[in-house]
Amino acid sequence: MERQVFNPYLPAGEYIPDAEPYVFGDRVYIYGSHDRFGAPMFCVNDYVCWSAPVDDLSDWRYEGVIYRKNQDPKNRLGLRLLFAPDVAIGPDGRYYLYYAFDFMGLMGVAVADSPAGPYEFHGHVHYADGTVWGRRKGDSFPFDPGVLVDDDNRVYLYSGFYTPVPAIATGFRSLGFDGGYVLELEPDMVTIRTPEKLLFPKSGPGSFAGHEFFEASSMRKWDGKYYFVYSSRLNHELCYAVSDSPTGGFRYGGTLVSIGDVGLPGHDDETRATNYTGNTHGGMLRIGDDFYTFYHRQTNRSSYARQACAERLDAMFDEASGEWRFVQAEVTSCGLNGGPLRGQGRYEARIACNLWSKDGAGRYDGANPAKRLAAHPYFTQDERDAKAEVGPIEAHQYVANMRDGAVAGFKYFDFDDSRPLTGIAATVRAHRGRGEASGAFVISVDPAGLSVVATVPITVNTADGWQTFRAEPACLPAGINAHSCPLYFRYAGSGSIDFLNFELMTR
Repeated sequence: MERQVFNPYLPAGEYIPDAEPYVFGDRVYIYGSHDRFGAPMFCVNDYVCWSAPVDDLSDWRYEGVIYRKNQDPKNRLGLRLLFAPDVAIGPDGRYYLYYAFDFMGLMGVAVADSPAGPYEFHGHVHYADGTVWGRRKGDSFPFDPGVLVDDDNRVYLYSGFYTPVPAIATGFRSLGFDGGYVLELEPDMVTIRTPEKLLFPKSGPGSFAGHEFFEASSMRKWDGKYYFVYSSRLNHELCYAVSDSPTGGFRYGGTLVSIGDVGLPGHDDETRATNYTGNTHGGMLRIGDDFYTFYHRQTNRSSYARQACAERLDAMFDEASGEWRFVQAEVTSCGLNGGPLRGQGRYEARIACNLWSKDGAGRYDGANPAKRLAAHPYFTQDERDAKAEVGPIEAHQYVANMRDGAVAGFKYFDFDDSRPLTGIAATVRAHRGRGEASGAFVISVDPAGLSVVATVPITVNTADGWQTFRAEPACLPAGINAHSCPLYFRYAGSGSIDFLNFELMTR
């Protein structure tokens, strides 16, 4: 039976936000930050790398630690954190890794002879006189690098941030925060060749009103056009812009993905989000004429345990303009699978792409989200984080704290006409410290719960541990597209449950 791939596409215990995907040779590599489960801050771990064969995006391989934060001579004690990186092949054929240390306001570069490293410190981006970029009066704030080595081997570095950072955080002084910038580097990949230029102002003319630049610069070049991906001031979405030049003239293209599906029909604003929102960051991948957007989702009622996800994009090539155009992707459970998941077998609840309480969803950024969203469901795990040297742990991630009216949605499944659905089982437990829970999962093919597939009765006590409950028979309502079918698990009852997995049973 063919292997499937889900969202998040890495193991349950791995937390890689900000992932930039690239094809090097016959493999896809992702480079991202590295969150630590349960940490009080972003990006606490060292950089690691994952890769998969170009023709099998279900087979992700852990490449290990590729760069440690204390390898940079300005961070020998390892106290500063490695934020979102990017990688490019230099004119010399080697691989260059760009990174910013949290809010320190400087850009580091490391180099390796192969995509998965190990990488060694190469230098800090600096002017010809040796002055480090970010330390000269008038400099912008070096943050979230995006790197492009063009066909003529000219090197462009993109950077920028929306929100001013106090001088105490940079260790130097307050820097420019007017939006997204570009500067050109020498072939050595570290010396500034041309002064920085504001490309994406955060306000005023050319600011893409309603979707202004916030952070997360990422650049690609396809068929002679330049595609800039960024996170907008809305924070929960990735947008793109297109130009004929790497240094100007960008036109707003649209939204690639929102982690709460905000912007899709019926989800006009965050009050109608299908999932909990916060920051997201990523890039685009092209394999032949298939395009994907890579992004991250939030977990654990915080912004500090984010997981890598991806969706295939609906793309159209416009002959008149010579541009690729993309439709906003829906967040799904089957992202890189190449189609819906099989409508049979056992699935982990952690692959839910939709999650909300009876009062809707909410944002994980801002003040004290765990307290503010105490009555809401969330993704979490019981196990502690592992050290990167041994790889991600075999965590049991699950949906926690589902109270009356909470919904976990999964999209999409392909139910084989020759093997119809006959039953559904769900494995749950009473949420810790909440005593007994009694009610049912009402499983439907619509978010409102009107077209019911099955009702699974549930009665659990804190002392019981994980328990499996079944509903037989179960069947899809008439008129439903069985080959692209969503399932929504709505808890109706008292108490609070944790949801581990479910099984779709067929004849």
